[in-house]
Amino acid sequence: MQLPTPGEGSGRVVLAPVGDLDIATVPGLERTLDEALGRVGLLEIVVDLSAVTFLDSTAVAALLRGAAEAVGRGATLRLIDPQPVVSRVLRITAVGRLLGLPDDHGDRPPGVADPAPWRR
Repeated sequence: MQLPTPGEGSGRVVLAPVGDLDIATVPGLERTLDEALGRVGLLEIVVDLSAVTFLDSTAVAALLRGAAEAVGRGATLRLIDPQPVVSRVLRITAVGRLLGLPDDHGDRPPGVADPAPWRR
């Protein structure tokens, strides 16, 4: 996994992890999030998930902790561009919206309609 060092500047930090975010790699994600959260003038952390191929519950928890810490510091953390399998994990765990993802269902193949909601 690669996590670029956040740059100084506009108050926006972009992190772009690569590969799997799981119990083995989450400590690196947490260190990088902590570094970003410590930046003076931080307004937003954007986590670009376009190159993340797998996300487990430890990564979801780390992202939620980072988002909560960002809010506590007057900033935000949001996710962008998840791969379909990652998007599905975030939707199933009901944290996608908490982390700034729209309520779309990008994990369905093209042309597959949204199933009707369950009703009682």
